[in-house]
Amino acid sequence: MKIAVRYYTKTGNTKKLAEAVAKAAGTEALPISSPITEPVDVLFLGNSYYAFSIDPEVRKFIQGLDKAKVGKIVNFGSAAMLNSTFKKVKAEADKIGIPMDEREFHCKGEFKGMHKGRPNAEDLKAAAEFAAAIIK
Repeated sequence: MKIAVRYYTKTGNTKKLAEAVAKAAGTEALPISSPITEPVDVLFLGNSYYAFSIDPEVRKFIQGLDKAKVGKIVNFGSAAMLNSTFKKVKAEADKIGIPMDEREFHCKGEFKGMHKGRPNAEDLKAAAEFAAAIIK
């Protein structure tokens, strides 16, 4: 199974999660500025809420994906106040015909003093276990 991990982060929280996911999947975590150039069965996509939506860069990345090269997207991320970005990511993926796995990983993320230290070691372990369960 061919796996890719891409992420977008402003605070570094999602990068930490992406690195844990990538390690469990036996691949490298790369920012969304690195395009998907080879076919993958699973694209783990890390992102978060910014101003009550996914960042325009994440939307642009999804819109630029080639459905012939991505089997499915698995969403993961963190946020200080809001929960999952799943519905927003799925709406963009649906527009280009890439399926989303219904499972996702989400945890609290530190922002302006809220949720200090998150994602923590326990969150990173949980993200790695989540990734391992997806690809088994």
